[in-house]
Amino acid sequence: MNATHTTDIASPPAPAPGAGAGADTNEALVHPDIDIDEFVDRYVAVWNEPDPAVRRAAVAALWAPDGIETIESGRYVGHEALLARVTEAHEQLVAGGGFVFRSAEDAVGHNGTITFTTYMIPAAGGDVAWTGRMVVRLGPDGRIRHDRQFTVPTDPTPGTGAVVAEFVRRVGAGAPDRIAELFADRVDWLLDWPAEGHPATPWIRSRSTRADVAAHFRELAAAHTDDHDPDTHADTDADADVDAPTAGPDLRILLDGPEAVLLTEIRRTAAATGTAYRAMCAVHVTVEAGLISRYHVYEDSLTVARAHTIGNRPTDTPTT
Repeated sequence: MNATHTTDIASPPAPAPGAGAGADTNEALVHPDIDIDEFVDRYVAVWNEPDPAVRRAAVAALWAPDGIETIESGRYVGHEALLARVTEAHEQLVAGGGFVFRSAEDAVGHNGTITFTTYMIPAAGGDVAWTGRMVVRLGPDGRIRHDRQFTVPTDPTPGTGAVVAEFVRRVGAGAPDRIAELFADRVDWLLDWPAEGHPATPWIRSRSTRADVAAHFRELAAAHTDDHDPDTHADTDADADVDAPTAGPDLRILLDGPEAVLLTEIRRTAAATGTAYRAMCAVHVTVEAGLISRYHVYEDSLTVARAHTIGNRPTDTPTT
């Protein structure tokens, strides 16, 4: 399993699970204590992990002491052999090759077995270079007894779940131009309340092109400071961004064919007023030919506008 789709053991990488649609339904059927999303995240992360000590601990947490991994060109048994395999793949493909492993967001499981697809893609962006399918059998302790990896034909067009997951990652990284790369040339965009616009929230307006998308996320970033908790006005680790949910603890993603809905809570601080606020938000996305062609945002824009309006700052409120 490697980037050239051969079975040469010198370049074997790549497992990356997918968590997403159907995970909640299958969870209890896999193992009573297994969260499929969390398991898949850990499995993908071990191949991308640069720290040797963290990688060793992750291998021990994922596989049973006598756990087995079988690929097309060989078999690895026990923690030391598995660690050597993961390390070799990381050094050749991630550290040395500039690739990163991502989930295809398609994990399903039952009766102690999970199957999922992983992609190897350039870390700087680009087409899928390798696709693998994993079949993982868990033991009573929730660790891997045996996992089998299969190289499968690479579809250069990523699915809805993978596109949405990458969108979430890029929003979290704060990269407007890279976010825009995930959108079609022409976009069915809905984020325009009120219709005539609001002077305090100029980014809330109609858009239609990929260039418009990049401009939207630049304006959005410039209008906010670090996240704060509106109840305490203290810093918080919440990542949810206005009009663009990121991978925070409250983010939910629902998938149905080419359609996806992202549900989250906006938690931001307006740069102009210093006002911290929260507002519920839902985003309806359509993915066609691997690109986002529809982006409809349903949010509490009134709360957003009030937070960005100078006269609404807490310090502007007269005291008696």
